[in-house]
Amino acid sequence: MTKILRIESSIKGENSVSRDLTDRIVARLTASGDATVTLRDLSGGVPLITADWIGAVFTPAEARNAEQARIAAFSDELLAEVRAADVLVIALPVYNFGVPATLKSWFDHLARKGETFNYTETGPVGLLTGKRAIIAMASDGTKIGSAIDFASGYVRHMLGFFGITEVEFIAADAVLFGGDVVAQAHSAIGKIAA
Repeated sequence: MTKILRIESSIKGENSVSRDLTDRIVARLTASGDATVTLRDLSGGVPLITADWIGAVFTPAEARNAEQARIAAFSDELLAEVRAADVLVIALPVYNFGVPATLKSWFDHLARKGETFNYTETGPVGLLTGKRAIIAMASDGTKIGSAIDFASGYVRHMLGFFGITEVEFIAADAVLFGGDVVAQAHSAIGKIAA
């Protein structure tokens, strides 16, 4: 059974192109019926990491005091969701040329030495290997891979930093400039290997 983790971050609700894309991607991946889906909707907010957070998550779980355990609980929950998943379906609405603040904060909560990566003599090594990620990118004016796209490269880099290197983008980008990019993205979803 394939375990899918769906990450949403759009604040546009039913009008969100990225949510439409993730709906369709998840439907494609679950069509055989041999999959489970966990939803993590970040649009309501994600706590920022702080000095207290660092103290909490870098203290071994069994050595944390009550306050550290409370602080670390959310981050530990996010980490457990990613560890359990075989496939990550991540909505990437582009806000002001980059990722939504909540999605950046999600990555910050996951970036934990000894948990998602380690440093070695030859550089960092990701620890979340063997996973696949499908990114549903949507933007009003930013073309994927363009000089003003600070979102897709960041997401690819962070996933790779964690060891997730099988990354595929489905983009409905620069929607306001015309063309049928949403229909093209829908067509591309139909070609995703389930």
